[in-house]
Amino acid sequence: MQDIKNKIVIITGASSGIGRSLATVLASRGANLVVAARNAEALNELAEALRRTYQVQVVAIQTDVSQEQDCRRLTEQALSVFGRIDILINNAGLSMRALFRDTELSVLKNLMDVNFWGTVYCTKYALPALLESKGTIVGVSSIAGFRGLPGRTGYSASKFAMNGFVESLRTELLHTGVHVLLACPGFTASNIRVAALSKDGSSHGETSMEEGKMMSADEVAVRIADGIIKRQRTLVMTNQGKLAVWLNKLLPALADTMVYKHFTKEKNPLIRA
Repeated sequence: MQDIKNKIVIITGASSGIGRSLATVLASRGANLVVAARNAEALNELAEALRRTYQVQVVAIQTDVSQEQDCRRLTEQALSVFGRIDILINNAGLSMRALFRDTELSVLKNLMDVNFWGTVYCTKYALPALLESKGTIVGVSSIAGFRGLPGRTGYSASKFAMNGFVESLRTELLHTGVHVLLACPGFTASNIRVAALSKDGSSHGETSMEEGKMMSADEVAVRIADGIIKRQRTLVMTNQGKLAVWLNKLLPALADTMVYKHFTKEKNPLIRA
């Protein structure tokens, strides 16, 4: 078990959704934060609110995780302010909604740059400090990293890549004292589907699912925080997600059929029954 209080935590993608909820949950438990995102205005507003509410130290650093130098600068500034890093949460991510045959290849590259390379870059530069602190690395992935989803080829590919990276890294670090957690929410009520990329790379602008029936970003954040404290290995957070993972392993053809049927029930579905 490890206590969150007074830990130094970097959270990418902290300006909205799960990242914002993580920042709030961890600050409420006494962690000091380095919050990172592209949206500087939202990031600074969050940092000020957390300082005022929880009396913790919060540093906001505008960061585009698809840019290696931004990720290097994020780590350097965190160390400059706090002198150590205890927890790195690779949360920044993009989604998509378009059939592959209609999608510009630049969309898939963008997804890979943010979801996969953003995790690689941030982890690479934070790793020496995390080895020293025997800290925690978190990859916020998805069920789409275990089971490919129609209309989400680039998203699924990027999350499969993240899962493979995190699993390999965990094995390399097995006897170093560094904890590596792969967190896989199911469908979560957040802005990720509204901001999802369409076939030409523009924001989709609307959700295709019933958000009210989904797990909230706050609930996901609490589960990730608890997973860090308990030093858990993998978090698959919904029964639907657990079923998808196991079906895909044991009865993959049935999984194909069930996933196909599920996505025919979206609003304005991309595939039809």
